[in-house]
Amino acid sequence: MDPKKRIETLRKEIEEYNYDYYLLDKSSISDFEFDKLLEELIFLENKHPEFFDPTSPSQRVGGAITKEFNTEVHEYPMLSLSNTYSEEDLINFDNRLKKLTNDPIEYVCELKYDGVSISLIYENGILIKALTRGNGTEGDDVINNVKTINSIPIKLRGNYPEKITIRGEIFFHIKDFHRLNKARQSDGFETFSNPRNTASGTIRLQDSSIVANRKLDCFLYSLLGEGLPYATHYESILAAKDWGLKTSSHMFLAQNIDSVVDYVNSWNEKRKDLPYEIDGIVIKVNNLKQQEEMGFTSKFPRWAISYKFQADQVETKLLSISYQVGRTGAITPVANLNPVNLAGTIVKRASLHNADQISKLDIRVNDLVYVEKGGEIIPKIVGVNKTNRDESSQPHSFIINCPECDFTLVRKEGEAQHYCLNQYFCPPQIKGRIEHFISRKAMDVDGLGPETIDLLFLNDLIKNIDDLYRLKKEDLLPLEGLAEKSVNNILNSLEKSKGKSFECVLFSLGIRFVGETVAKKLVKEFNSIDNLINANDEELQNTDEIGIKITESLKEYFSNDQNLEIIKNLQLSGLNFQLDKSDEKKSSVLENMKIVVSGVFEHFTRDEIKKTIEQHSGKIVSSISKNTSLIVGGNNIGPSKLKKAKILNIKIITENELINLLDEETV
Repeated sequence: MDPKKRIETLRKEIEEYNYDYYLLDKSSISDFEFDKLLEELIFLENKHPEFFDPTSPSQRVGGAITKEFNTEVHEYPMLSLSNTYSEEDLINFDNRLKKLTNDPIEYVCELKYDGVSISLIYENGILIKALTRGNGTEGDDVINNVKTINSIPIKLRGNYPEKITIRGEIFFHIKDFHRLNKARQSDGFETFSNPRNTASGTIRLQDSSIVANRKLDCFLYSLLGEGLPYATHYESILAAKDWGLKTSSHMFLAQNIDSVVDYVNSWNEKRKDLPYEIDGIVIKVNNLKQQEEMGFTSKFPRWAISYKFQADQVETKLLSISYQVGRTGAITPVANLNPVNLAGTIVKRASLHNADQISKLDIRVNDLVYVEKGGEIIPKIVGVNKTNRDESSQPHSFIINCPECDFTLVRKEGEAQHYCLNQYFCPPQIKGRIEHFISRKAMDVDGLGPETIDLLFLNDLIKNIDDLYRLKKEDLLPLEGLAEKSVNNILNSLEKSKGKSFECVLFSLGIRFVGETVAKKLVKEFNSIDNLINANDEELQNTDEIGIKITESLKEYFSNDQNLEIIKNLQLSGLNFQLDKSDEKKSSVLENMKIVVSGVFEHFTRDEIKKTIEQHSGKIVSSISKNTSLIVGGNNIGPSKLKKAKILNIKIITENELINLLDEETV
């Protein structure tokens, strides 16, 4: 047979067998026969490289080495979900949503798989990117590794959209995780603690052939794209299945919150019989227009929630209590425990939070304590078994001096934590501020981790964040463990970070209470660092969401001469302390107006319209109320939104009318 035709035949046959096995759970041929077909395909493709196809099933065997993953911006941010742990919380969730719509609410319930999130981007049916969650705004493209996962199609089937983003969860089947650990044990390697962390680490391995050998799986649970022809989430997931994507057969459409509660309760025990681990149930509003109407908070979608199952709990002995110093000087007591297995992880330490928590629990060294994972992630002590307590034990006394610099600790009125105020001479605070500054969500300086920062600090090369931009190649090369390639990577990454936006730089400074969202609001309001430094209390508190606490923190930070010197040095190094011209306000046409953007638009994306509104001083709000000034509407605005707008007599304009309005007013 002609080699090209044989290659095409083999590809088609193997794709069909893959589909039968991973999507339909049906074995059409034996593993031996399948392996023989794949071997023949690989042999022919190697012999005839002119017929190479990146979508060939041979690409699943791995072999590509990725030295460095490209970081890409998510077209649709990967937001977290708010968590709940009780039926009462679910009912409250339902009651909150009923206030946002006049229509009945259906819910889709999905198992919450315990793995690692992935965002798959398909264009013309071909997988072109596979992004990790990262910081929610941008993630790493791990496509070479994802192609080795048989349940993720490299090429879609049927009638699919031209461009689509599909979200899913990559995980281990329990049997495959045990198989992996058994093989590692036989080879003399340390075994992995739990499937979730192992899946997360596996998907970022440099050698895709190792990933292929570990047999990861993936369920898809969300579709995103412009103008998708679906009215409901449930309908969109059924469509995804037709395109060859693996979705869960346990997805459930609930007509009301009572059905949701029944579904959740039914899985509390059944989950233990699943071939993979889940840690809860995700509940989403089914109607996509209702989702749009309900909108988002700054962190979570309002229309979805995650119900977490009761955490596993174990008893172990408290060996000692030590103290950690954070970058803000906050002192956190840590319980050092007799190591114990908890939900697949060996737990040796747990946070005790603050002095009040220690007092409330009346926790003492050598006590037997009950430990569980908060949300099954962070270990915490929830109680003490006092039945066998040693009669001679004494209540624990919280320390009065910093464990690192011996500075006297202070507890401010109204706050739960103690603080070390020796911020410029306390080593953990100095290093903590630097670690925050170079972190991914901040300046994202590659090649600098805690160990390297320790090394630079011990060698007196850095004492503050501005020292980073004075580092030279000749300073770094003599240091142990830093080869020339690593040094070049650090210096190049520092240089690249100078292009970060003002809002990113402001967040990176580590000012107390100034997180990403607050930094954005301050930058939009004040435009430059000089304006922010010189702003008075009234100007700061007139800024959206800036209260007394943040104002006091800003004034305290900018009143310190050393902080001002650091900012000056960073400016001289080329960092950006001014709003980018493209983001500056162009007019005050929409000042004091609260505007809802809803529907699908022809000429602009929704984000582009929102940015335009903000550039002309308007404020974007997600839901309609009596305080809404205007609605910019596209196609397919939700009926309840239209009804509410009519009742409240709120004007709806098109995208073209918005642009005409702005053009007329800014001429």
